[in-house]
Amino acid sequence: MSEGHVSEEAVDGAVRELLAGARGGVVPIVSAGNPVLRSRATAYDGQLDAVTFAELIEVMRATMYAAPGVGLAAPQIGIPLQIAVIEDLFDVDPAVARARERTPLPFRVLVNPRYAPVGSRTAGFYEGCLSVPGYQAVVTRAAEVRLECTDEFGHEIDEVVRGWPARIVAHETDHLGGSLYIDTADTRSLTTTENYGELWSDPTPERAAQALGFTVDPR
Repeated sequence: MSEGHVSEEAVDGAVRELLAGARGGVVPIVSAGNPVLRSRATAYDGQLDAVTFAELIEVMRATMYAAPGVGLAAPQIGIPLQIAVIEDLFDVDPAVARARERTPLPFRVLVNPRYAPVGSRTAGFYEGCLSVPGYQAVVTRAAEVRLECTDEFGHEIDEVVRGWPARIVAHETDHLGGSLYIDTADTRSLTTTENYGELWSDPTPERAAQALGFTVDPR
């Protein structure tokens, strides 16, 4: 994994070019295999003026909605900065929500985020990624994480996030370090999104584990 060091001029030019090419406020999502997804993004320290930064956030938000997804990191649209947006207000089956601890997550901007597990409890569930379209796989993650970052206004954030929101935070923050969910997924659980929808979209992946021959870590 390479370290990303991008000049302020290069960042500003790349963002302005991206914004100019947006269609309906939406830009293309970069797919796995592009080096920008495998490099550590540069910390954001004001490389963009306030107007351009706000426009970038709105494009990221619109692109996330259009996909649709629950998170999007700047490298996923080709911008190597440590910025991500997250939101999960999808209406899901109550049984799924309970099993996955999937609670509503209002829109948030994470700038220079980092996270650390809180406690030893873990949970394994299927995940997908907008940059790895067409597939899902089980990833075991900490059930609670401590999130430290700033928001889009520069306000410090230091809080514990639990359940499915913790998974979203970890997934998007991993992007900023050059990692994809497939790096830590159980490869025997890998399934096409079509097969996931037809066969394995249970509240938990236990039945898939028995059929496909992988192990789900105890919670």
